[in-house]
Amino acid sequence: MSTLNAKGTALITGASSGIGATYADRFAKRGYDLLLVARDLDRLESLATRLRSETGVKVEVVKADLTDTADLLKVEQRLRGDASISLLLNNAGVALAGTLAEADLQGVDRMIQLNVVALTHLASAAAQGFSTAGRGAIINVGSVVALMPERFNAGYAATKAYVLSLTQSLNAEISPLGVQVQAVLPGATRTEIWARSGVDVNTFPPEMVMEVGEMVDAALAGFDQGEWVTIPSLANAADWEAAIAARAALGPGLSLSSAAARYKAPVA
Repeated sequence: MSTLNAKGTALITGASSGIGATYADRFAKRGYDLLLVARDLDRLESLATRLRSETGVKVEVVKADLTDTADLLKVEQRLRGDASISLLLNNAGVALAGTLAEADLQGVDRMIQLNVVALTHLASAAAQGFSTAGRGAIINVGSVVALMPERFNAGYAATKAYVLSLTQSLNAEISPLGVQVQAVLPGATRTEIWARSGVDVNTFPPEMVMEVGEMVDAALAGFDQGEWVTIPSLANAADWEAAIAARAALGPGLSLSSAAARYKAPVA
C-alpha cells in the first residue's frame, strides 16, 4: 500500500531546465514528491529519473504546452482534483527581445498566454484548493523588470509587473487562510530564456548575472523566512520596505471625490 507524503507534492511548471529544474532538485531534497510540467518530455524524463534515484521521492512528469488551451486545462484540472498537491511553482515563462512597436504580435500573444493567462489559471486553481485545505504555498516567478520597466522591453516587463501585482493581491486574499504566497523577482539569471528570446546573456556585465543555483537557493531562503516578495540580489531589505511604505503612503490620496487643485488651475 502506498503512503502519502506528509509534505505533499510540488507542481512545477517550466520544469525541464533552468530555474524550474533547479527548484525540482531542491524540493525533492526537501522531501516533496514532484509533478513536473513542461513541453520537453525527454528532458523531463531524464530529470525525473535522476531525482528518483538520488532522493527516493515520487516524480511524475506531464508533457504540456501551457500556451495551448487544452494542455492548460489538463494541468488546471489536475490542480483542482489532486489533494496531494501542496505547492505550486508558477515558473514557466518566455521573454521577447525588441520594442513593442517592432514586435511580432503573435509572439507577444504567446508570451501573454504563458506569462499571464496560464499563471493566473493555475494560481486560481491552487488558491481554491489550498484555501479550502487551510495549507499550501504558491510561488510565482516574476522578474526585477517589474520594478524597472524602462530597462527592458514593454511587453515582457508588463507581464512581470502583472505577476507582482497578482501575487500581492493573492497574498492579501489567502494568506489569512493559511496559504503562503511568494513572488520571486530575479535579476538576470543564467538560463536558456535569453537565447530563446534572441539575447546573448554573455553581453551583460558579469556582475549582473547570477547563476541559477544561487538564485533558487536565495529564493528558497526568502520563502523559509516568510517573505511575500524575494529579490535575491537586493542586499538591503530596508530598501524594499521603504518602497512598499512609499507606495502605501499614496493610498489616502488615490481615490477622492475631488480632483487635485493643480488640475483645476487656470490654463495660461
